[in-house]
Amino acid sequence: MGGRRALIILYLAYSATCMDQLNIRFEWRQLDYQFTSPEARQQAIDNKNFIPKNNIPMGIEIFEEKLFLTVPRWRSGVPASLNYVNLKDNSTTSPKLMPYPSWAAHATGLDGKPPEIISPFRVRADRCGRLWVLDNGKIGNLETSPTKYPPSIIVYDLKTDNLLRKYVIPADQVKEESGFVNIVIEDTDCQKTYAYAGDVGKAGIVVYSWDRNESWRISHHFFYPDPFACDFNVKGLNFSWTDAIFGMGISGPNSDGYSTLYFHPMASYNEFKVSTEYLRNVTVAENNFEAFQQLGTRGPNSQSSVSFLDQKTGVLFYSLVNLNAVACWKTSNREYLMKNQGRIYMNDETMVYPTDIKVDYNDNLWILSNKLPIWMYTDLNENEVNFRVFSAPVLEAISHTACDVTPRSDILDKFNRFGNKVKNVTNNIVSKLKPNSAVTCSSTSIGMLVLLSWFAFLVSN
Repeated sequence: MGGRRALIILYLAYSATCMDQLNIRFEWRQLDYQFTSPEARQQAIDNKNFIPKNNIPMGIEIFEEKLFLTVPRWRSGVPASLNYVNLKDNSTTSPKLMPYPSWAAHATGLDGKPPEIISPFRVRADRCGRLWVLDNGKIGNLETSPTKYPPSIIVYDLKTDNLLRKYVIPADQVKEESGFVNIVIEDTDCQKTYAYAGDVGKAGIVVYSWDRNESWRISHHFFYPDPFACDFNVKGLNFSWTDAIFGMGISGPNSDGYSTLYFHPMASYNEFKVSTEYLRNVTVAENNFEAFQQLGTRGPNSQSSVSFLDQKTGVLFYSLVNLNAVACWKTSNREYLMKNQGRIYMNDETMVYPTDIKVDYNDNLWILSNKLPIWMYTDLNENEVNFRVFSAPVLEAISHTACDVTPRSDILDKFNRFGNKVKNVTNNIVSKLKPNSAVTCSSTSIGMLVLLSWFAFLVSN
């Protein structure tokens, strides 16, 4: 048994050298903003309009030279809830946030009118040059007296930063406990574009048609949380969440012109899918209950929040919040099984609670981690890094994982290179084993076992 355990540890140790190919692009201990002047910043602090510890980044998006970050107004003291940093500015890895599209868009009017942007969680830049902002409409969710405005979908022109449209979701499509936190866009046709907004608080999807400027609500029991998957543990912090539909990833157009929406509740181990044909019409959705399909399971302890589908490779990326990890699955696989799922990155220090995932239009993967449960239930340490943005080209991120899309003609070369690395690693580990250890395998035998396991894995895939 001891030898087997050592083998597993060895295999995982080597796996870590194969994967985790993400680079940390930005990191912050606390967020700060590019105020108009030092005096304006101090005034905001004095007036409690800016309370640094109450600001936490939740959503990420990339368009050309801008990296967008949402900062929901869960608590007071958030001066701007949609911001950006300039990707061309390499002067610091902890840049100050610049409000988007302006400071004015985040300011309450003198007449008490709410700001243009209230509290978005996630945004999406479509291929038509528009930024879709799903505004939750709530201020002070974690405080005793929250303020609630109607949730809305706000769309900006990314070339001019001008407001194109603000659509308030009708009251009959919003429930008492609704929480709209994620949005995906079907933008095959820039005029006939559809937005899908997930309601994590009261399971449902609100579908919005850009062309018709109207929306409707879709319900299905696959959107609901699994009562057996509501227990979470992040960095030793145990809590219970009953979050409904959360992760959503949308494919490019299929042969029939519709896309496939992959989705899952956060409190769930399973993945589901449905054609957008059944989401574009309420009656069609209600009359085709079986069109919503369960794909399979991610396995135990595998609750996931966000997901994103890279349409070019067909790889679905998703967070594993309990494991401080990001994983993947190729949608070209016929089966959604654990053996077909790859690990992109896992780290108990740097990837604590991956909160958003995107792939930009230059084929780069982006991930944001933010230690959300620790921020919510305890306090973040202001002397250590708490928020990180990771990035890597998609093909590098999925290389040597179950999601690798490169040709397998170089399998023998990979096998040989792997063997040389295993030999070095095993020699190092065996040299450090205590004389009275239960492990009696030599470095060669351990290496051979791992090589055979790896070869069997490659052949089976």
